[in-house]
Amino acid sequence: MPLLSVRDLKTYFHVHMGTVKSVDGVSFDLEPGKTLGIVGESGSGKTVSCLSLVKLVPMPPGEIVSGQALLEGIDLLTLSEKELRKVRGRKISMIFQEPMTALNPLFTVGEQIAETIRLHQKLNKTEAFEKAVEMLSAVSIPLPQVRAKSYPHQMSGGMKQRAMIALAMSCRPRILIADEPSTALDVTVQAQILLLIHEFKKKYGTSVILVTHNMGVITSTADEVMVMYVGKMVEKGDIYEVFNNPRHPYTQGLLECILKSSGGKNALKTMPGFIPNPINKPKGCAFNPRCSQRKAICLAEEPPVIRTGGHETACWLYA
Repeated sequence: MPLLSVRDLKTYFHVHMGTVKSVDGVSFDLEPGKTLGIVGESGSGKTVSCLSLVKLVPMPPGEIVSGQALLEGIDLLTLSEKELRKVRGRKISMIFQEPMTALNPLFTVGEQIAETIRLHQKLNKTEAFEKAVEMLSAVSIPLPQVRAKSYPHQMSGGMKQRAMIALAMSCRPRILIADEPSTALDVTVQAQILLLIHEFKKKYGTSVILVTHNMGVITSTADEVMVMYVGKMVEKGDIYEVFNNPRHPYTQGLLECILKSSGGKNALKTMPGFIPNPINKPKGCAFNPRCSQRKAICLAEEPPVIRTGGHETACWLYA
């Protein structure tokens, strides 16, 4: 039975130019102890999908139009703000994309971690701070007792990201949402951050939603993958099935953009075109202006979701 079951999630933003359908009917399941990778270009709706689960979308201009997000039988989208405070940090935690803006510059890192611990574990200030130091040590930050008294601007990018992981995992949540956790970090630090998330997953049995645009990261960390394009799911399934047998032309294009170890002058390919304006999306399949395999029906109607076993594809080539 899935730990988290999301059905027909729709989140729109009402702006002066029109309505942006950032998430337009997304459905997925997250199994206990598994990692779901959500991948796609910037503007695909990956982050908004995750923010919608805990109602962190700014409203207005945002609006969760419809959908369900069932966590252990409870629909998160129907909870009040007071009820959600008990869920955020305790049952679902999030590593935000940019730790410099996610961490409060006015408080030390230790104080911020201790605040979350005190809220959910009912410890006093001294006990919570000691627990915060333990968490900083767990994420391999040197001199954790000293770093707990440091402000975010006094730490490197890699250290801030580790501190964000310590904050997110301080209450041992059932689900960890990692939104581009390795962005803007050098390659060696990226590997360390991803390994750290994997270790916490194994130690506490935490389920992970990993949001990224890096297909290489997904191949080495996820159990299942969901590919998004302009607010919709275009392909989803077991990581090996999707990567060994990609069906949607968009998924195929993303995989071709991965640098191959074989090298060669033309080893790195690029995908033609750009992601469309979400207010004025193309009629039919949103990917049709960039698709070399498009048919006449692709220009007129949205494709249905075709299911073959656990592999789902929204493409007219398989309808």
